[in-house]
Amino acid sequence: MSWFTRGVLVATHNPISRRIFTSTRAGRALAHRFVAGDTLEDGIAAARRLAEAGMMTSLDLLGEAVTDRDSAVSARAEYRAVLDRLADEQLPANISIKLTQLGLAIDEAMAREAVAELAVRAAEVGTTVTIDMEDSRFTDATIEIYADVQPRHGNLGIALQAYLHRTPRDLERLMPLGGHIRLCKGAYAEPPDIAFQSRAEVSRAFLGLLETLMSQEQTRPAVATHDEALIDRARRLAERRRGGFEFQMLYGVRPELQRTLRDEGYDLRIYVPFGSQWYPYLTRRLAERPANLVFFMRSLVGKDRAGPV
Repeated sequence: MSWFTRGVLVATHNPISRRIFTSTRAGRALAHRFVAGDTLEDGIAAARRLAEAGMMTSLDLLGEAVTDRDSAVSARAEYRAVLDRLADEQLPANISIKLTQLGLAIDEAMAREAVAELAVRAAEVGTTVTIDMEDSRFTDATIEIYADVQPRHGNLGIALQAYLHRTPRDLERLMPLGGHIRLCKGAYAEPPDIAFQSRAEVSRAFLGLLETLMSQEQTRPAVATHDEALIDRARRLAERRRGGFEFQMLYGVRPELQRTLRDEGYDLRIYVPFGSQWYPYLTRRLAERPANLVFFMRSLVGKDRAGPV
């Protein structure tokens, strides 16, 4: 991870920085570039628009690092509400969940139970549940919960982060379990003994994992990147693949490339976050795309002549 990325992640977690982003018009405008809105209705509306454009979606209720049981129980209920709406709307969508939002930091059994419950409801709706990967403190528990619940329900997926040194071992362990595996680069500030630090190292790691993932038929690969070199490699690997796969991209990021992949006939799923707890998500998007931070600073002083990228 570059010094700029690490610096943005650290600085934006300062309470003063948080207040500037969350209490200003410029901060909220930038957030809504990457977030569908504050409510479930906003998320459903975005999913509906994307479906009309020929794209699938994954709805993500923003929130993480929950430290009280009531909030975790509430998040579980809200995700059930999302699944209920997907059933009503018949949208080509699934849900993405964060285990710390469902109580992982409080009680691992509580999070495991929540995943199982949501898997059952998702099966009734005819869709799937993707477990997002969070920072490395929770990697072991996330892997263990997936390895326990997926064989029993069969409609789960999990995100694996290419920049972690451990991910090749995790990938080999999880592929035989079926479901889908979302391969992404990784967006948390991790130390060198846990994760690769440079863009080149992360890209090489991603390529190696992509080769492995696309060469097997037990799971459905979900190639989550906006990096055109990695996308081109996935295209070439797909020529030799018998089973299906999909590209995944983030809401509001490189929409022209999204349309290109759709027009080429690839399955494409857009990760659509919604909810009022958007600040941690926004900081990771800022770290990935420095131009967005420049746009925000110009907006604060009334010089926003161009929108975020």
